[in-house]
Amino acid sequence: MAATTSKEIPAAEAEISPNDYRIVVEFLEDWGLASSIKPEYNVNDAFSKVVGGVLKLISAHRGKISCILSAKPPVLNGIGRLHGGAVASVAERVAIACAKTVVHKDEDLFLGDLSISYLSSAPRNAEIVVDAFVISSEKKQAIIGLNFRIEETGRLLYLSRATFESMPLSSRL
Repeated sequence: MAATTSKEIPAAEAEISPNDYRIVVEFLEDWGLASSIKPEYNVNDAFSKVVGGVLKLISAHRGKISCILSAKPPVLNGIGRLHGGAVASVAERVAIACAKTVVHKDEDLFLGDLSISYLSSAPRNAEIVVDAFVISSEKKQAIIGLNFRIEETGRLLYLSRATFESMPLSSRL
């Protein structure tokens, strides 16, 4: 299937006016639609390296982990704020690390649910404290809560909750 440019209007899109269609396509193109991926990012797990590059562990205890997330250009959106996808990725990774402090070391975890409330946005260069804590930990499930706050002011930016299910070694074979 050929790529659609801003000058073509596919028949399937006839429900909207040509002008509205062009507005949507131009918006998406402004935000990187059909951009090429730079070679240094076109490698396995490049996104983990980007996210890991802006995350620093402060403390880790049984059932509680704290990190600093730096709102640097690689994780900002087009208007210079922390990208929602970066928030979700950090929430998942920090929650996994927190869950690993209370589950058996031989068990793998898989994410069953992740919810995030975006209350405010983090500006460029903000330092954000990410606190993760165990809400519940049972034999096969761990529920982790997370708070994202601006380090300097304590202002709450995002709230998250992740539910993990554990997979025993026998189910991985």
